[in-house]
Amino acid sequence: MHDATLLDLFSQDIGHATRLLELIDLEYQALGERDLERLQSFLADKQPLLAQLSQHGSQRSQLLGSLQLSVDQAGLEQLAQRSPLGAELLARGDELNKLLERCQAANLRNGRLIRSSQVATGSMLSILRGGETPSLYDSRGSAARIGGQRPLSQA
Repeated sequence: MHDATLLDLFSQDIGHATRLLELIDLEYQALGERDLERLQSFLADKQPLLAQLSQHGSQRSQLLGSLQLSVDQAGLEQLAQRSPLGAELLARGDELNKLLERCQAANLRNGRLIRSSQVATGSMLSILRGGETPSLYDSRGSAARIGGQRPLSQA
């Protein structure tokens, strides 16, 4: 009975993780286009998926724990050895793990794009405010600071 429940949770989460990966990829496109409305929409769509994945992860851990098994891959393998659904349990668990790894990698990619945009925006704001002046190269190829720069608003 626990194995069928676990298999059902895996199947549901594979659907959730697939949709999450789609949203993360769409989020990447919206980040590149700086489309804040779409980004907010994707965030709203991602929240329930993440909540479901977390809840089902806890349920899977409780199921394995109630069977006196470790709540990791080794515990799943032990359950699979004594279950008629064992091969399918392992296959679905592996599929879910791979999807979640892809989601994590895509999310890290999006985070790098966000950080890069923040740095570029901060640099532009600093120049506009007159704080940091851009450095240029002198005749020897060394960075040279140009003195007497004023903020754009005072130019």
